[in-house]
Amino acid sequence: MSLNLPAPIADYIEANRHLDLDGMMKYFAPDAVFTDNGKDFVGQAAIAKMLNDEAIAVKAIFEPDTARAEDGVIVLEGPAHGEFPGSPLRFTYRFAMDGDAIKTLETMVWA
Repeated sequence: MSLNLPAPIADYIEANRHLDLDGMMKYFAPDAVFTDNGKDFVGQAAIAKMLNDEAIAVKAIFEPDTARAEDGVIVLEGPAHGEFPGSPLRFTYRFAMDGDAIKTLETMVWA
């Protein structure tokens, strides 16, 4: 399904599909904030460690099936599957951009 996403977001999703940490990190701003279920990871080093420990390690792959713009934020929703309890789980990803850089990314699992 083509969601017509901005290139940095599409590249992040594609890199995640291949569990490519370097590709996932490519567009994060140096001072980016990644909020994962309410916990903030600030800066590229903290984000990379979290992604390695919590996504790559369990082979978590997000497959968005809907996208919309909401108050300047790109909102994606869809399942993530991998080697983690409850897989697959449905997630919402909220990307805020600063030009071509990901400034903030907030992820939440659906209850």
